[in-house]
Parts: sequence; structure tokens; C-alpha cells
Amino acid sequence: MRFRILDQPVSDRYLGKPEKTAEVLRDGWYVTGDIAAIDEDGFLTITDRLSRFSKIGGEMVPHIKVEERLHEMAAATVQTFVVTGVPDEKKGERLIVLHTLPNLAPIVEKMAASDLPNLWKPRPDQYCKVDTLPYLGTGKLDLRKVREIALAFTAGSTKKESE
Repeated sequence: MRFRILDQPVSDRYLGKPEKTAEVLRDGWYVTGDIAAIDEDGFLTITDRLSRFSKIGGEMVPHIKVEERLHEMAAATVQTFVVTGVPDEKKGERLIVLHTLPNLAPIVEKMAASDLPNLWKPRPDQYCKVDTLPYLGTGKLDLRKVREIALAFTAGSTKKESE
């Protein structure tokens, strides 16, 4: 997606919800949570979202980079993995990977041996098999549902560990 940068702030309110407006405006500008780059012609390319990062041990871990590596390792041509973060008592957050593969073992081994930073590597017990990844009616991943599934998965894991 490319947009030309305009020197003009967006409207200063959500319709009838000034408290919501205040949450998303900084110095009169709407803060979307998008991460973008501006090219030499002044066009903006959206490259990621802040919500697609986890803060682990004080470091920002980009979910999309982990997903890209997993897809590369699996030689997947369709969305097979989605990464999200869940709370972790020791490091703030930890990565959970939802996947649709019948046999994940080779991918977990490749990930452990990969050159990604260790914080970017999900633990082997943090992969959750799902029949299908959740999508919105728009065709985009339903990231809220992904997180709900991940939280339910970790609640189940915690319960099993304490039994």
C-alpha cells in the first residue's frame, strides 16, 4: 500500500466519542500503530503494525519476521503459521505459534538451528496445532481470535504442568 504524506492532521474526533479520539491522537495526528517507510518520492509504504510485535526481555520481537522464517523452512506457499504473544511472568511476553501442519518436528528442529536471535525462536512446546487459522470476513487474519486461541492453549499447558 502506498500513500502520499500530507501536511494535514486527520479529524480530531471519532463521531460522538471524544474519549476514544483522545486515545488515538498525538499532537493533533491520528496514531494508527502502523510501521512505515517513506520513499524518495514522498510515498509511504506500510510495512508492519506495532501490535504484531512482542516485548520479550525488553526487546521488541517482530512476529512477521518469525512467521516469514517458519514459512520459508516449511516451503509453505499458503499461510500455515501465525505468531502471537502471550504474557510471561519472567520475560514479559513469549511467542506462541499457531500452525496447520500435520508434522511440525522438522520445522521445530530447523528453527532451533536457525540464525534468528534466540529471543525470536519460539520454544518447542509453544506451537499449537489448529485445523484452520482464523480469518475475518475481509480475508485478513483474525489476530484477536489468534490471541484468544493462544491464551487458551497456554492456559491448558499451565494446567497440565501443575497437575
